[in-house]
Amino acid sequence: MLKHALIFTFALLLIAGQSFAAITAEQAARLGADLTPVGAEQAGNADGTIPAWDGGITTPPAGYEKGMHHPDPYADDKIQVTITAANMEQYKDQLTVGHQEMLKTYDGFKMNVYPTHRSASSPQRIYDMTKKVSQTAELVNGGDGVTGTVNGIPFPIPASGIEVLWNHMLRYRSDFASRKMAQAPMTRGGDYNLVKFEDEFSLIYSQEGMTEEKLKNRILLFRQDVKSPARLAGNVLLVHETLNQVQEPRAAWVYNPGQRRVRRAPNVAYDNPGTASDSLRTSDQFDMFNGAPDRYDWKLVGKKEVYVPYNNYLLHSDKLKYKDILQPLHVNPEYLRYELHRVWVIEATLREGSRHLYKKRTFYVDEDSWQIMVADNYDNRDQLWRVSEAHSINYYEVPTFWTTLETHYDLQSGRYLALGLDNESSMYDFDIKRTDKDYSPGALRRAGRR
Repeated sequence: MLKHALIFTFALLLIAGQSFAAITAEQAARLGADLTPVGAEQAGNADGTIPAWDGGITTPPAGYEKGMHHPDPYADDKIQVTITAANMEQYKDQLTVGHQEMLKTYDGFKMNVYPTHRSASSPQRIYDMTKKVSQTAELVNGGDGVTGTVNGIPFPIPASGIEVLWNHMLRYRSDFASRKMAQAPMTRGGDYNLVKFEDEFSLIYSQEGMTEEKLKNRILLFRQDVKSPARLAGNVLLVHETLNQVQEPRAAWVYNPGQRRVRRAPNVAYDNPGTASDSLRTSDQFDMFNGAPDRYDWKLVGKKEVYVPYNNYLLHSDKLKYKDILQPLHVNPEYLRYELHRVWVIEATLREGSRHLYKKRTFYVDEDSWQIMVADNYDNRDQLWRVSEAHSINYYEVPTFWTTLETHYDLQSGRYLALGLDNESSMYDFDIKRTDKDYSPGALRRAGRR
């Protein structure tokens, strides 16, 4: 009996430490054929409500100049249907669990559904590298890390939930980016105090000419400066995100202007509160999910047609003020756009012996961009607690498909967090140039002294 138990334990250890094989050359040949270059179904759906992918948006519309808020290429579209609590049963099969609960819970919430446009696109080099790395990328340590990949989508034909998650975390967003934006932690009655940030990203995994060796096990470098309110201004967060998170966990530092010191910040991870979020989101909910996946078991549920926020150019417009968007219980639904898209559905279930605020999480991941579009987060009583949305657009000067606003709704308290408000700010700058030294603890210290 003891002998059998030891053999079984040894087998489990082998499984936990093994890597998982990449796809074959024959499978990779489907990319750019019946599948898009990043692995989505090229064809539309049977009834024509989802069109075929034709390359997405590859050039800016006439009149666009860099630095502008992005004009809506679909401004002439009309609402096809408005889904409310009164008619939601008719559309239930295409609604996430979270959206069903929001429709039931909030009298004023509705979903304006527009024609579907598969606008997501990336540079050709990302497509070329996806075909290449799809044949070499492997999960290691049971999925807690990845090897054999750089630039491209590592698992364009996913066989597991953890592969879908890594596609989201390694998707193309640009080489560098800076953004000025605001965050509003909303009370149930609609009051808020804006927190303003300046974020910078060096997305080294995606940078042209990058190799796995030059990555040094890092995916991205991130810096966030708090600009207001005065009680928080001057606080700076620095993060180095890693590719193999078992080999080397994320490194984070904070600069506190009161102490004038840079300190390690190991708590900037998992379910610790997000920066100045009034505990309305966890650290790993930034960008819908980020960081180490090791506290969950990841299940691939399958692919489904679902109404998700998409092509949210109206919400992104500089014609709007923050007060137009922010209202009690949820953002103003008049400025939200939903479309029918195919998504990968994955479920994260808390591992035995692990701890997290969320016992279970369901993610709906866009097949065309690998952006998580919606997430349902459950508490330890198995009750749906929070619903997150990624309102996204194609930043067509890059091009990249990325969020313009994240919303995190607490269904139990009636509060929510709006993260990424940029209507009253200057637009994202994808042309900044930085070096690794700009994202070092020493640079953080020097910047704080100025």
